[in-house]
Amino acid sequence: MTSALEAALARRSASKVTDAAPDDAALLELLEAASRVADHASLRPWRIVALRGAARERLGAALAAAAGAEGDAAAKLAGKPLRAPLLLGVVAVTVPDHEKVPVWEQEASAAGVAHLLSLLLDEAGWGVMWRTGPYTRHPLVAEVHGLAANEHLLGWLYVGGLPEGRRGERRTDRIAASRLTVLD
Repeated sequence: MTSALEAALARRSASKVTDAAPDDAALLELLEAASRVADHASLRPWRIVALRGAARERLGAALAAAAGAEGDAAAKLAGKPLRAPLLLGVVAVTVPDHEKVPVWEQEASAAGVAHLLSLLLDEAGWGVMWRTGPYTRHPLVAEVHGLAANEHLLGWLYVGGLPEGRRGERRTDRIAASRLTVLD
């Protein structure tokens, strides 16, 4: 098993994937691990919506409608969710007036689940890319996901198989030193 450090250093977004995807049982196992992120007051302020098959087509139609697009522009938007066989909608489930945990912290916890899940999927050999866009929080897109008033979409993890020969060199640039400020 790879260490968390090794998995994090090896992680890379996959913009192109094959039609293979993890089944629900494999997904649940990884999601169980991802659910261990920091979560002030144990609110569990997140959920994941798995979109497969025709659900991706409904999302594409909602994206095109949200944009008011027609013709080729509508077809292009409608095709975006078809780039991967599995889309995982990352939903922040917030308690707006919580006495201890502000909404931004609840959203951060949901984003943490998404990031850890993407890391776990990558480490398990799946291609993953977190995608968003201008219509992520549009009401038509929310409707496809069955979101309640206190829920909003943070984006989707596009998940699929890795194409043959795709796993080349990982990023080797070192950026941490330029992003760390130490105060005494």
